[in-house]
Amino acid sequence: MLVALENIVIIAVVAVIIALAALYIYKAKKSGKKCIGCPDSGSCSHNCGCCSGCGEKTE
Repeated sequence: MLVALENIVIIAVVAVIIALAALYIYKAKKSGKKCIGCPDSGSCSHNCGCCSGCGEKTE
């Protein structure tokens, strides 16, 4: 019984962490950020070079 309860708590904590990460990404994309990890993503001119995905198209 105790092992099952521990598993449920661990699964719940992981689910909350994943949900919070998804919510952060959703809010960042909705606010217009192109590169979420880039500190200048809100005002990026796509030539900043601060992140590899900012304005670049991969083929």
